[in-house]
Amino acid sequence: MEKPVVLCGLGRVGWRVLDFFKAAGLPVIVVDINASPDDPRLVGVKSIKGDCRNIDVLEKAGIRDAGGVVIVTSEDLVNISSALLIRRLNPTARIVVRMFNQNLLIHLGSAVKNTVALSVSALTAPILALTAASGDVLGAFRLDDSPRQVSELLVDEGSELIGKRLGEVAGLNNLTILAITRVNGSRQLLLDVDTETVLETDDRLVICGVPGDISQLLARERGDLFPGVRWAGSIRRWLRTARRTLLEVDIAVKIATPILFLTILASTLVFRFGLGAAWSDGLYNTVSLVATGAELHGEKHPEWAKVFLSILKIAGAALVAVFTAILTQYLIRARLGGVLEIRRVPDSGHVVVCGLGNIGYRLVNELTAMGERVVAIDKASENPFIATVRRKWVPTFVGDATVPEVLKHANAGSAKAVIAATSSELANLEIALLVREMNPKQRVVLRLHDPSFAEAIREASSIRYAMAIPALAAPAFVAALFGDRVQAIFTAAGRTMVVIDVIIEEKDAFLCGKSLRALVLDYRLFPLAVSGQPVNALRGYRLKVGDRITLVAELPDLERFVRREVIPAKNAVVVKSFPIPAKEYLLTLVRTTKHCSQDEAEALLHAIPFTLASGLTQGEARELVEHLSGEAVNAEVMMG
Repeated sequence: MEKPVVLCGLGRVGWRVLDFFKAAGLPVIVVDINASPDDPRLVGVKSIKGDCRNIDVLEKAGIRDAGGVVIVTSEDLVNISSALLIRRLNPTARIVVRMFNQNLLIHLGSAVKNTVALSVSALTAPILALTAASGDVLGAFRLDDSPRQVSELLVDEGSELIGKRLGEVAGLNNLTILAITRVNGSRQLLLDVDTETVLETDDRLVICGVPGDISQLLARERGDLFPGVRWAGSIRRWLRTARRTLLEVDIAVKIATPILFLTILASTLVFRFGLGAAWSDGLYNTVSLVATGAELHGEKHPEWAKVFLSILKIAGAALVAVFTAILTQYLIRARLGGVLEIRRVPDSGHVVVCGLGNIGYRLVNELTAMGERVVAIDKASENPFIATVRRKWVPTFVGDATVPEVLKHANAGSAKAVIAATSSELANLEIALLVREMNPKQRVVLRLHDPSFAEAIREASSIRYAMAIPALAAPAFVAALFGDRVQAIFTAAGRTMVVIDVIIEEKDAFLCGKSLRALVLDYRLFPLAVSGQPVNALRGYRLKVGDRITLVAELPDLERFVRREVIPAKNAVVVKSFPIPAKEYLLTLVRTTKHCSQDEAEALLHAIPFTLASGLTQGEARELVEHLSGEAVNAEVMMG
């Protein structure tokens, strides 16, 4: 991108976006209400102090000549106002807007031309969910409406992968190998990955595939296979429910109820042994006196009995009144809907999500869509997400997850994983440490804001999955400048990779009719699928209108492709030798390429070596050589 990019907003996400711009070598101008030229983080970056909704501030930033704009303030109204104003000032610049409101998020991109709206929670929730479900995750995206994940795999000593070829590992586990870092430090990325490479101890692979397949492979390699969700028996679950119900009853109810029943028991005993009444008559008379104060008819009673009955009437009236008042107050205050939640909590194999904010709610959606059993915890009873999550049949506890008893109710110690996703970094850290005390081997995914804090936690503790949300989301805002359908961005083997969807439109004459193989070779793109079909089944395929290509590329290569950089056509293919069975194939190819007669083609075949084609791009020349090698023809690419 030759024109500068304007970055509006230097919050948590904004600073990370700026870091990526600087790392990619893109010219950037910062606009922020608190920008200071003395800030060491802005060294070498032009910064404008002011409101990005102010025309004068935007003009000073050179908005009319900007190639793209990224707006990442923390307020939707500011972001939308700035986007509309910038579109009026610069009708052609690509605008990437941060949005919190999910309804606006869906419609803004389609309503405002050349504008992409992104949500931090939508970008990061799939990564956090997949990390909890399967372990290390570098990125997540969808391919033909099916989830895919990118993970890193270390080949440990004793691994089942040692001695196997990369192609064999990929085929057996339905994986795509995106990169490999060898034990000697050498790297192979994307198109340079050699499927004949034999794996050794301490090799690192970057793999892409269906979450279930990757999860099983990672679990086998780490030896942490989960047996699946396990439930307690029905009797034990009901006893657990009854115990929790009793624990939640107010102390006043616990005191008043035994006193009332002890009074009834004592009175029944007096009627039975003092007045000679039957057990049933004694209980009936007692309840009648206590509940209604009714007179007892029949034979006369001794004087002491009259005194007893009088006291029983007074005490009964008082006890019933007190018990009714206390119980009614408890029932009004109690959230009885949560009493049965404990019964629906598995004993193990589930995922516990602590915090039901924007990210927490999306985490529940992602995990349930993946078929995981989820238990949620949130301390705000008025949280609107609680009712929605419960309608998904997800057990949800209202309580503070920093309290050990609340985590025990959710069986966090025996869960498959625990995600601390509240809005408080300290609370998340406390939850992680509490869970680790319950189970030192527990997988804990920790949501944080500060990347430095996250790195410090990973280094100083055994919490491997301390993840900074701005660091996860920021690359997507950068990548969105280069394509309409950026799905994911991740770092592999020290390089920044982007997963994009490219739709071939009728107006895109540059791509229509282009050879897929030549295209990926020229721009160093790694194709995953074309309109849902695997690339290995599309040899010789030429692109047509309506095709959707899912690609992985490094950021610089993606930039060259998005701006349709012209590739020099200075290469030729020279045939050096060929076997007799390939002669007819070569004759046909020469006549097609050279537009010559049969005799001219045969004469050319006798003039070995000869130039089969010239004026080709590097990709076109390499593709032709690959076709020739399939017929055992010895040919090579020559630079013009």
